[in-house]
Amino acid sequence: KQWYQRRVAITAGERERHVILREMQEVETQLQEVIFDHLHTIAYQGTPLSYNILGPTKNIKSITRNDLVDYISRHYQPKNIYIAAAGGIDHAELVKLAEKNFGAMATTQEDSIPFPPARFSGSLMNYRDDDNPFCHVALAVEGCGWTNPDYFPLMVANTLIGNWNRAQGGGRNIPSKFARKIHEMGAGQSFMAFNTCYKDTGLWGIYGVVDPANDGIRPFIMAIQSEFRRLYRSVSPGEIQRAKNLLKTYLLAQCDGTTAVCEDIGRQMLTYGRRIPLAEIDSRIEAVDQQSLKKVMAEYVYDVDPALVALGATEGTPDYGLLRSLMSGPFE
Repeated sequence: KQWYQRRVAITAGERERHVILREMQEVETQLQEVIFDHLHTIAYQGTPLSYNILGPTKNIKSITRNDLVDYISRHYQPKNIYIAAAGGIDHAELVKLAEKNFGAMATTQEDSIPFPPARFSGSLMNYRDDDNPFCHVALAVEGCGWTNPDYFPLMVANTLIGNWNRAQGGGRNIPSKFARKIHEMGAGQSFMAFNTCYKDTGLWGIYGVVDPANDGIRPFIMAIQSEFRRLYRSVSPGEIQRAKNLLKTYLLAQCDGTTAVCEDIGRQMLTYGRRIPLAEIDSRIEAVDQQSLKKVMAEYVYDVDPALVALGATEGTPDYGLLRSLMSGPFE
């Protein structure tokens, strides 16, 4: 028998089934998680990226040990596995341990598993629930994949927008112009810029929480689109440099400790096929300037179909026609 056939126990599968069902119940109470699930559903409708990570309840309840064994046999192939280590590790000893524990693994499926290409669809989902005191919104456009040269310019643009919460210190005296604008508007409770990347596509945009009182939803969404236009036409070199410094600090902080470094090595090997040296990351970020920022904003944001999800007290959410028209407003 293969190693996975010996180790996938029936009792363990039943135990995990209940764990996953409990996790699903917990996720459904976290509106940020729910809204990003909905965003993928409408943005990538008809493609595998639209599926919920945990899957539908009926699948979890009906999955069998044979299903697990079949999945592992197809995906857990030597060609898909990297062994990463960080810290006080003797390389020769690590190789011996890898040979001892994984040396018997054999590639049983040579062909790559086909994945249909991702297809982004501009669309709108308005899920009204007036029992919720706030409106949660996520506005996104199609971004780029991990290996695309535009990845770092979009990350700098993402850092320029930043994140903000009304409860945090600083008030209006914070570097982000967009945060100051939302603070002065009064309706916004928080926002977070995001850049979710996959192999050949991505979602780039802003998630926010809005107080619907005094028709605050429409001005909030229009402020997001106004910020997109500002990043194209009038962001200053000083702002860009500050964002680049923040991005480098954030990326370095993610590798604080051997556990984080080990995870970073594995993630980069699976994504890029190599680990990108810090010096190369630094040079790629430093290469971002006004022109490269303007280029990606024009390519990914200007006059494209956006995807918008609104959840909660959504009265006042603009219709898709208005939303789309504001994506093609004057950028110059």
